Amino acid sequence: MFDVHNNGLLDGLRIGLKILRLEFAHYDYQSRQTISAKDFALSMVASADMSHLGRLLERVDGLNDDPRLKDARLTFEDLKNFAELRKKLLPFSLALFSFGEVNGLLTRDDFQRAASHVYGISLSNIVVEIVFHLFDANRDGNLSFDEFVRVLHKREKDVAQPVETGIMGWLSCGGNRMHNPLSSWMFS
Repeated sequence: MFDVHNNGLLDGLRIGLKILRLEFAHYDYQSRQTISAKDFALSMVASADMSHLGRLLERVDGLNDDPRLKDARLTFEDLKNFAELRKKLLPFSLALFSFGEVNGLLTRDDFQRAASHVYGISLSNIVVEIVFHLFDANRDGNLSFDEFVRVLHKREKDVAQPVETGIMGWLSCGGNRMHNPLSSWMFS
């Protein structure tokens, strides 16, 4: 059914884009071609490490208290661009923190510049504001590696791998869950 090329692999790009469009349509139930900042933030939280869920949901609720964010609207392109960064989180994280200060902290400008220079992805100011609202744990106006990458890494690692269908997919499932030395070193 989803094996569009009949080669045992799912076409991840097509499926990912369709899922993203369905997610956007779910939040855009009034067909305004935009979604609220709160819905956008819920989408981010849905892809985060579950151990941070409670704290992140509290931050989502706090969006209504921020005058810059409570009435903000985001487009499908905003959602797609952030999803693209999530898919490339490990290489993006390495580049991201090379744009930061010597102390490993990122400003909003650093974050936008890294996305643009590394992947050619233009993040709107409102997307960056939402990222900082959700992930700047100590509210110092900067993001650290712990605050951003570790929160998003676990979930993205689980969904970023190509998925095989049939018996090979079932058999390889256990192997994909085994220890990955690179990610353990980066995120331990």
